[in-house]
Amino acid sequence: MGADIMKTCLPQELLLKRRAEILHALCSSGSAEHLERVMDMLLAQGELGWEDCQNVLVPGRALYSNARQLLDLVYTKGADSCELFFSAVKQVLPEALGDALFLSGCHSTLDYTEKPQRTSTEELLSQRSDLVLKLQGCIDGALRALVESGHFSSTDCDGIQLPIYTPSQQARRLLDLVRSKGESASLAVLQFVQQSLESESSLEQTNPNLTNEFVKYQKKLKSSVSAQSRFLSTYGGTSHMPLDDIYTEVQMELPSNSSDNYKSMSFEEIIGPVGTVNDDADTVLASGEAGSGKSTWLQRLHLLWAQGKALQDFLLLFPFSCRRLNSEQRDLSVQELLFQHCCWPDRGQEEIFQFILDHPHLVLFTFDGLDELKQSFADEQRICCPSQRAPVHVLLFNLIQGSLMKGVRKVVTSRPEAVGPALKKHLHKEIHLKGFSPSGIDCFMRKHHSDPNEAAKVLESLQANTALLGLCHSPVLCWIVSQCHKELLGCGEGSLQTITDVYLMILQHFFQHHSTVKSSIGVNWLQENLGTVLHLGQLAFEGISNSSYIFSVTDMETRGVTESDICMGFLIQSKDMSLANSKCYEFLHITLQCFLAALFAILSRNSGCSAISKLFELQEMKKKRLRGTCFGACLNSTNTPNIAEEHSTMAETPNLQITATFVSGLLSQRYQKLLFQCSSSVLVERKTKHAEKCLSKGMQQHFRSIPQPVQGEKKSMHAMPEFVWLIKCIYEMQNSRLAKDAMSKLEAEHLKLTYCNIGPVECTALAYVLQHLKNPVGIQLDNNSVGDVGVEQLLPCMHICSSLYLRNNNITDEGIRKLIDKVIHLQNFQKIALFNNRLTDACTKHFSYLLKTRQNFLSLRLGNNNITAEGAKQLAEGLKFNHSLQYLGLWGNKIGDEGAEALANALQNSESIVWLSLVGNGVGSAGACAISNIIRNSTSLEDLWLTENCITRTGVESLTQALKHNHHVKSVWLKNNDLTSAEIEEMEQIESRLVF
Repeated sequence: MGADIMKTCLPQELLLKRRAEILHALCSSGSAEHLERVMDMLLAQGELGWEDCQNVLVPGRALYSNARQLLDLVYTKGADSCELFFSAVKQVLPEALGDALFLSGCHSTLDYTEKPQRTSTEELLSQRSDLVLKLQGCIDGALRALVESGHFSSTDCDGIQLPIYTPSQQARRLLDLVRSKGESASLAVLQFVQQSLESESSLEQTNPNLTNEFVKYQKKLKSSVSAQSRFLSTYGGTSHMPLDDIYTEVQMELPSNSSDNYKSMSFEEIIGPVGTVNDDADTVLASGEAGSGKSTWLQRLHLLWAQGKALQDFLLLFPFSCRRLNSEQRDLSVQELLFQHCCWPDRGQEEIFQFILDHPHLVLFTFDGLDELKQSFADEQRICCPSQRAPVHVLLFNLIQGSLMKGVRKVVTSRPEAVGPALKKHLHKEIHLKGFSPSGIDCFMRKHHSDPNEAAKVLESLQANTALLGLCHSPVLCWIVSQCHKELLGCGEGSLQTITDVYLMILQHFFQHHSTVKSSIGVNWLQENLGTVLHLGQLAFEGISNSSYIFSVTDMETRGVTESDICMGFLIQSKDMSLANSKCYEFLHITLQCFLAALFAILSRNSGCSAISKLFELQEMKKKRLRGTCFGACLNSTNTPNIAEEHSTMAETPNLQITATFVSGLLSQRYQKLLFQCSSSVLVERKTKHAEKCLSKGMQQHFRSIPQPVQGEKKSMHAMPEFVWLIKCIYEMQNSRLAKDAMSKLEAEHLKLTYCNIGPVECTALAYVLQHLKNPVGIQLDNNSVGDVGVEQLLPCMHICSSLYLRNNNITDEGIRKLIDKVIHLQNFQKIALFNNRLTDACTKHFSYLLKTRQNFLSLRLGNNNITAEGAKQLAEGLKFNHSLQYLGLWGNKIGDEGAEALANALQNSESIVWLSLVGNGVGSAGACAISNIIRNSTSLEDLWLTENCITRTGVESLTQALKHNHHVKSVWLKNNDLTSAEIEEMEQIESRLVF
C-alpha cells in the first residue's frame, strides 16, 4: 500500500506534504548556504532566471521567508520544476538528512547534469554550483588573476570581498560580475579554476596525507579567515579600510636583556625559537595595554596566513575572540569549538579532526583578548580528552597549558594585568606590544590621509604639541586623531593635552558626522545629544560593571538604545557565532565603552557618589570585599535595569581604572560649563569633590605602605602600577592643587617605577605630579617604554630629579640631546643610567659637554648601546675637564683598544673615579696597558671591570705591575679573556685582586 502511494505521489503534492521538513532542512543551520546552492543548480538548469533569484534572495529578509518564497515559486512552475528542485536538494543536503527527508516520498528520476555549452559565459552558468565550491577557497587568487588580466579593478575586488559576505557568497558575486563583463572575463575565470585544480592535484601527490576533503576544507578555512581579516571597520560600519593598505607595524619587545629588544619581528620569528623561555610549552603570549594594537596585529597575522604570505608551515589556523566566547553558554568538545566557532567542514568532519589530532604541529590556534574572559586563568580543572565536553573557558585554559591538544601552537593576546604567574609558567615565550614609534606615527598618518598636504599638516600639528604626540603612541588614540584631523587642525596649538580631550573630540566628531546640518553643531553639542549619550552610557556602564562587551538587541532596548543611537557609529555589529539568528553589537573599542560609561557615571541622576567610590577603589580594598558584590548596585534607582541581576561576574579592574581615568578628566574644571548644561551643577560639583577625595586617599594609602629604610640606605618607594594610574587620574583632572597636596605627603628619596608599562602618556602625567615634590628624588624607570617622546615629557620635573635610571627604554640620541639641554644647569641632577637603549656615538658629544660643564656630576652609565672608539674619544674630551665623576659604565659597547686608550689618557690622573666598567668592548692588550696607567696614578679607583674582552698575558702583566703601585684598588675583573687556564692560575698566585 505504501509503495503504491509513493508511485502515485506527484512532485507538487510531495512539496506541499513535506514543506515543513524541507524548510527545516534548508534553514535549520542558520546559514543561507544550502538555499543558495539549490538555487545555483536551478539556475544552471534554466528553471530559475536572474529575476527569480532576486525575488527569492532579498537582503535583510529572514532566511525562512526567503526559503518559503523559493518553494512557492517552484510549486507554481509545475511538476518538472519540483522534480529538479528535489534532485538539487538531495545533492546539497548531507546524505543522512536527504535520506530522512525523502524516505517516505517519491524520488526524483531526474539527475542534475551539465548541458554542453559553446561559450565560456554559458559554461559559467551551467557549472555554477561546482564553480562556487571551487572558488570559495581561492577568492584572493581569482581576483588577482582578473586584475592582472585587466578584467577587474580594485573597486570590483573591494565590492566582492566585503566581510559581510561568506566565502561562497563572495564566489557567487564574483561569478555574477564576471558574467556581466563578457566572454573574455569568463574564459579567464575558467582557466584560473583549471590551473587551481592542477595545482591542488600536484599538492596532494606531494603530500599524500592531504586528502581531497582536507584540501577543500583548508581552502574554505583560508577563505573564511581572509574574509574576516581583510578589512578594518570604521565607525558606523559605513566603510571598510583594507588592512593591507593601512596596517602600520607596532613596536615589539622581547622581555630580555638584549640590546636589540625593540625590533620588527616577522611572524615566523614570533612563533619560532627566538626568545623562547620554555621549550615544552606551546603558547605564545602577545601582551599590551588597551589600545596598543593587539587585535589589529593578530588580524594581520590571520590575513598573511590566509594569503599564503606567512606561517605556511601551519596548514590550518583557527581564530577565536575571547570576547565572543564569553557568550557561549554550552559545554563543547574541542571539535565542536573548532568547527562551530571557526569554519564548518562541508564533508569529512571526523576525518579532518583526526588529521588535526595526528598532526598538531601543523595547526595554529589564536585567542584574542584573554583579559576579556569573564573567568580568570586557572589550571585546576584538567581535561586531556578532545572529545570531552566542558565549559568554553575550561577548554581554553587547558589548551593554553597544554593538557589539551599538546603540540598545537597557540597565540594569545592580553593586557598585562591578566597575565599572572599561573599563566606565565605555561608560556613558550612572551612578546610585549609597545604601540607606535615616532616613525610609526608618521607612517600611520600618511597611510590614513590620501592627501599628502593634509597628512603633513596633521603631523606638523602633532609635533607642535608633544603631549598629543605622546598620546599618539597608542594606536587607538592615533586612529582617533586621524579621524578627527579637521577638528585637530582647527583647535589651535596646545589645546589637546589629555586622553579625555581626545575622546571628547571624537565624541563631538561622531555627532558632527551624523548631524543633519553639516555645519558646526554649536557649543551646546553635548546637551543636544544627551539622550544618545545617556542611553549608550548606561549600556556601557552596566557592561563595564560586569565584564559584558557584547549586547543583544534586547539588552539595548531594555537600556533605551534606539536605532538612531546605533546609527551614530559608537556600536558595531558583532560576529557572535553563538547567536546565529539575531544581531548583537559591541562598542567600537573597549576604551570608547569606558569613556561613555564615565559620562554616564557623571551625568546620570541615577548614579551617585558611591559609583565614583567603586571606580577609584584600590585593588587591595577590593580583595577584602566579597566577590559577589557588584558594581552595578551603585545605580541608585529601582527602575534602572541592572546587569548585576543577569550575571554574577565582578567588574574587571583594568576597565574600571580606565573609566575612572575618564571620570577624572571629565570632572576637570575646564569641562564644568559643558557638564552644567547637561546635569545639575550641585551634583557635578559633589562628584568632583568626591573624586578628588578618592584620589587623595588612594595616594596616602600608597605612601603609608612605604617601608622604613635599611640603615645606611635611602628611603625608597617601589611604586606599583596602581600608583601610576592614580597619577594619570590627577593629570587628567588637571588639578595642580591636588597634585601638590599629594606630593607633599611623599617622603622618599628614591622612587622606583620599573616594569610599570610607562610610555610617553604616563611620563606626561608623572612630570605633572612629581614636579610638586618638596625634595630631590631619584627616579628609576627601567624596563618601560619611555622613548624619546617620553623623555621630553619628563623634562618639567627634572629640577627635582637627582638621578634618572632609564635602562631598556628605546631611547635614541635625539632624546638624550633634549634631556641634556634641560639638565645641564640643574645642580640637583647628578646621576644617569641608560643601559640597553639605542644610543650611538652621536650622544657622546652631549655627555661630553655635560661632563665639562658640571663639576658635581657623579655617575654616567651607558652600557649595552652602540658606542664605538669615536664615542669614547668624545667622552674622553669631557672627562679631561671633569673632577667629580665617580662611576663610568660602558659595558657591552664597541670601543676597542683605541677607545680604551682615549679614556685611559683622560682618567689616568683622576681623583674621583671609583668604578669603571669596560666589559665586553673588544679591548685587547694594548687597551689594557693604557688602562694600567689609571691604576698606577689614580688615588680613587676601587673596582675595574674588564671581563669578556680579548686581553692576553701581556695586558694582564701590565695590570699586575700597576697594582703593585696602588693598594687602594680592590679588584680587577678579567673573566673570559684570551688566557689559558695555566696562565690564569699563575696570575692568581701573583696578584689576588685579579678576578678570573
